[in-house]
Amino acid sequence: MGSFSIWHWLIVLVIVMLVFGTKKIGSMGGDLGKAVKGFKDGVKGEDDAAEKAAKAAQSSDKGTIDVEAKEKTKG
Repeated sequence: MGSFSIWHWLIVLVIVMLVFGTKKIGSMGGDLGKAVKGFKDGVKGEDDAAEKAAKAAQSSDKGTIDVEAKEKTKG
């Protein structure tokens, strides 16, 4: 009584296909796939940007010159 059998799920699937149609269900699946891909690309883009910023910070630290140590004294 707690779970549905395979026949229940098949009947539900047939009713859904009759109500929405196969084209509409297919287009919804395609839209869902595009949304997931866009989300993954967005997350990957943020990770790439963070890595690039960290590398830029490391490379700029190597070339830092202490101005006070390099100044020449007149006198």
